[in-house]
Amino acid sequence: MLAWLSANLINIVLVAAVALIVALLIRGMVRDKKAGKSACGGNCASCGACGGCSACGSCPSVKAPQTPRKTP
Repeated sequence: MLAWLSANLINIVLVAAVALIVALLIRGMVRDKKAGKSACGGNCASCGACGGCSACGSCPSVKAPQTPRKTP
């Protein structure tokens, strides 16, 4: 077992480092969510992805769709 650990030590360290970074990112996202922070910010006028923003409800694409016009 010791030989396997010494042969794979660099892989174990790299996987542990990546796992730690991912855990810290998730912890930060959870803290931001609990604090009420959002990636959207609630300002759809300055939102680069306004087509899918539903946080503020003022985006035209999120509002109820208009009824189609009847053509004569």
